[in-house]
Amino acid sequence: MEISTEVIIRLGGFLTVLIGISILELVFPRQTRKPHHWRRWWNNLGLSTFNSLLMRFVFPCAAVCTAIVCEQKGTGLFYQISVSSWVHIGVSLLLLDLAIYWQHVLVHKVPFLWRFHKVHHADTFMDVSTGTRFHTIEILTSMGLKLILVALIGVAPIGVLLFELGLNLGAMFNHSNIHLPYWIDRVLRLIIVTPDMHRIHHSVHRAEHDSNYGFNLSLWDYLFRTYTPAPKEGQEKMAVGLHKYRSHQWMSIWPLFTLPFRKPDSE
Repeated sequence: MEISTEVIIRLGGFLTVLIGISILELVFPRQTRKPHHWRRWWNNLGLSTFNSLLMRFVFPCAAVCTAIVCEQKGTGLFYQISVSSWVHIGVSLLLLDLAIYWQHVLVHKVPFLWRFHKVHHADTFMDVSTGTRFHTIEILTSMGLKLILVALIGVAPIGVLLFELGLNLGAMFNHSNIHLPYWIDRVLRLIIVTPDMHRIHHSVHRAEHDSNYGFNLSLWDYLFRTYTPAPKEGQEKMAVGLHKYRSHQWMSIWPLFTLPFRKPDSE
């Protein structure tokens, strides 16, 4: 697989899903209030674009390239055992998703890591752009961890590409402001994280945002008992974000970038 092909696939998928979900949010909104909508979008997507450009500079090889090298050298667990390609890819995807779940738990529980992750949670409204909003240090750290996991597991290049697509596009879906019918949401969340399920994780209430950690598969929240089925204030009325960061000053890129380096305080 050519790296240029990977970039085209990921960028094409990102833009297609971003535009598609944005339209659905307009037609079927879950919450109708949209505080500082365009300003939020400008800064969320601006931070995401900066992160993507920097990532290509710091990790020019990225995860797919690492997987290609491991495949060529036979490095990693799955290149040491004989399994079918379907098992190789399927189990690899499960292990990577499990790792992302525990990474997410850690960035909430470890104070130093929370400093950076709270940039994501400080958004005062949740829509598709929130799924792209992460601090640069968190993005770089997450990629470093992902490269290590890819090498240790021996994930096939196509498996890495599928996981990367699922992670990025899934994040935009489950952060979206789409109103899914109740029965569709309940069926989907048996397998994947839905917008209503993940919105609870962005609640201003600490007990709620310390639950529903899954990014793609909902399995881990059920298995490790971190699942919260519904917010106490209801989906339409619930407030998202962090109490301390609800003023206008936290809506620009530079304050968002410097937020983790300020004196920690109770959120």
